[in-house]
Amino acid sequence: MNAGEGFEGLEVWKKGCRLSVDIYKAFSECRDFGLKDQIFRAGLSVPSNTAEGYERNSPREFVRFLNIAKGSIGELRTQLYIAGELGYLDKDQLKDLIERSKEISAMLAGLIKSIRSKM
Repeated sequence: MNAGEGFEGLEVWKKGCRLSVDIYKAFSECRDFGLKDQIFRAGLSVPSNTAEGYERNSPREFVRFLNIAKGSIGELRTQLYIAGELGYLDKDQLKDLIERSKEISAMLAGLIKSIRSKM
């Protein structure tokens, strides 16, 4: 994280935004509005909470919001598995989105650990 770059310089934020956009595209035709809304909300929560925590200018608050983002990525992954079982995603789409969500989860865990080690 470079000074002056803000949260926009965080790779986990960038990947969270890209995942959210790709989820919107993948579910654009889905007519299960309840599940679709939950998936969109969970996906949006990841980069949004990362940014909000960063902007709090407090390591403790940043960690708190990163933990919320980490919970949201787990929620999203669960919903993606369900969407896959319901046939809303093909196997390749599901595999890609799940792998990317796992990568983001690991990145969040690493960032949380790094910040805590400096507190």
